[in-house]
Amino acid sequence: MAETANSTSVENLNFEQALEQLDKLVRRMESGELGLEESIAAYRRGAELALYCQGKLAAAEQQIQTLDDEVLKNFASAEMRGATS
Repeated sequence: MAETANSTSVENLNFEQALEQLDKLVRRMESGELGLEESIAAYRRGAELALYCQGKLAAAEQQIQTLDDEVLKNFASAEMRGATS
């Protein structure tokens, strides 16, 4: 599992795949089944996945903010047009 997870570049994953890999890594690390070297590699990969997921969430939040701003601006303009009619 660790070899497969490490061989896939984070950039080639979508958000859900990265989150799933991160969840599996955390469960394996918490189970205590990994040796020291595997734990370090898992931690490194987990940090990379977490950073990637945070970036994806920030980008999604920015898109939602932009969409909300457009909707609210359009809504306010329509309200103003209705008030002056």
